[in-house]
Amino acid sequence: MVNEEIYTRTSGVLLHISSLPSQYGIGDFGENAYRFVDFLWKSKQRYWQILPLCPLGFGNSPYQSSSAYAGAYEFIDIEDLIKNNFISYEDVDVLKLKNFCNKDKVIYERVSELKLNILERSYLSFVSTKGFEEREYNDFLCDNEYWLDDYSLFMFSKEKYTNRVWYNWNKKHRYMKKLKKEKIDWIKEELTKEDWSCDRKNFYKFVQYIFYKQWYKLKSYANSKKIKIIGDMPLFVSTDSADVWSNQKLFQLNKYSKPKKVAGCPPDYFSKTGQLWGNIQYDWSEMEKDKYKWWKKRISHNLSMYDLVRIDHFRGFESYWAIPYGEKTAIRGRWEKGPGIKFFREISKIFGKLPFIAEDLGVITDEVRELLRASGFPGMKILEFAFESFDSDYLPHKYNENSVAYTGTHDNDTVLGWYRSVSEDIKKYSEKYLVNYLNYEGYLPINLKFLYAIWKSNAKLAIVPIQDIIGIGCEGRMNVPSTVGGNNWRWRFSYDQLTDEMVKMLLYITEQTKRNMEEINEN
Repeated sequence: MVNEEIYTRTSGVLLHISSLPSQYGIGDFGENAYRFVDFLWKSKQRYWQILPLCPLGFGNSPYQSSSAYAGAYEFIDIEDLIKNNFISYEDVDVLKLKNFCNKDKVIYERVSELKLNILERSYLSFVSTKGFEEREYNDFLCDNEYWLDDYSLFMFSKEKYTNRVWYNWNKKHRYMKKLKKEKIDWIKEELTKEDWSCDRKNFYKFVQYIFYKQWYKLKSYANSKKIKIIGDMPLFVSTDSADVWSNQKLFQLNKYSKPKKVAGCPPDYFSKTGQLWGNIQYDWSEMEKDKYKWWKKRISHNLSMYDLVRIDHFRGFESYWAIPYGEKTAIRGRWEKGPGIKFFREISKIFGKLPFIAEDLGVITDEVRELLRASGFPGMKILEFAFESFDSDYLPHKYNENSVAYTGTHDNDTVLGWYRSVSEDIKKYSEKYLVNYLNYEGYLPINLKFLYAIWKSNAKLAIVPIQDIIGIGCEGRMNVPSTVGGNNWRWRFSYDQLTDEMVKMLLYITEQTKRNMEEINEN
């Protein structure tokens, strides 16, 4: 199952959609996304890595979503809706959506509310012009029926139940998937008749239609420039999601449909009480009975959206930290066995060689290393982790070819923020190592030294967050693990921060380290 998707020395940039510039309060699939693709192309980068595109969950996290399939409506391009006559500039002005917020960070509370209002107006226009009769729309409904019907009904029901978690709904709605088909049809009809218009359920389908139409157009443009998209697939799904509600037997739920065990990670150097994520745990033995059918659908969907897929928390396939539901911390959890290599062997029967990147960070045992080796997936090397000891496996001269090198990830501080926070001894060690490793005589700030080091390494693919190209401090950090709220997921990028000199240096380093090998081979 060796990953042949990463077949030459290449490089790319990590920037989530939400962080793109936009006059509508949050990054979207509009013109600035296309401009970013052009920047990647001009600087000879071949990959654009993003975070999960699914609906935002608790704390605005893309890792706590109401669906593993649906897309976040906040990323829909307003300008495209105007061009298609769904809304007018007057509608946008009336709602005061345009230019309303701080350009340095996303004000989710305001953005989400106003964008939803814009989409509701767009849907009314869509219905009035009988857009639901268009073949393209109906093809989308047909192609995505396997997840879209349950998702739209779930969201519709969430509104009816004033956003309560699904296992606190009326019993007949909570256990819908345990009933016979005739009973399910009756309940669906009841839900749409009571005091709601069935249009509300169809509204959620319309939103997904627009989301995916815009996304695939952007992805097609990137691919036309020979730039591939690296998506992100969280291992776990949210407990309060359409996925769990509609597939209850596949998860560790009790007879009242409440979680038995939830996900997290054990106490360690960084947290004395561990991390309590709260995601429901899978019932892997039940999933194995139908040869992981649910996972095959999910992976197929991800492979249609992205060119490569980063699997978050890969170690959970070997063993996972299971915490009894209701615990306040992760201390009383325990390790339980995951499906292991048999899972990936079964999946590969359908998809062949899997274009996956394994996020093999955290508590890594020999068993996890063996699973990574057997899978053939490239693991991740994080340079910020390299200088805590004098013989770290994260030092660039130790990287093997079948790996993906990063200065840091969305969970790390920026390089500059990291450098400012570490001890003087670590600063001296990192500077001395980088000078010797790079053998570069000119001046480089620490963020570009980090970039140059991973570009120079043997790793087939090197990825840098945009923050470490432009060189900003902790104000550019995307997320602090185990915290909710604050500035998590809010950071926004401006093209004013990306100077011509920075672009030239990125291009220079890429050419010097021969990470434009695709272009060289073509010539």
